Amino acid sequence: MKWTDIHDIAAALADGHPDIDPAQVRFTALRDLVLALPDFDDDPKHCGEKILEAIQQAWIDEAA
Repeated sequence: MKWTDIHDIAAALADGHPDIDPAQVRFTALRDLVLALPDFDDDPKHCGEKILEAIQQAWIDEAA
């Protein structure tokens, strides 16, 4: 997965962390969670606030 795979990342986070409320996750923690995903393989430097915001919103939608 790459940073642009927003929905795949959100689904993986929802599956891997069902006990976490995505609306309460800070962007720094979210970035760490994404980087820790086993299928994630992208440069950490290619991540920005807009990408993290999109991932968080997709995760919220996925968890609903």
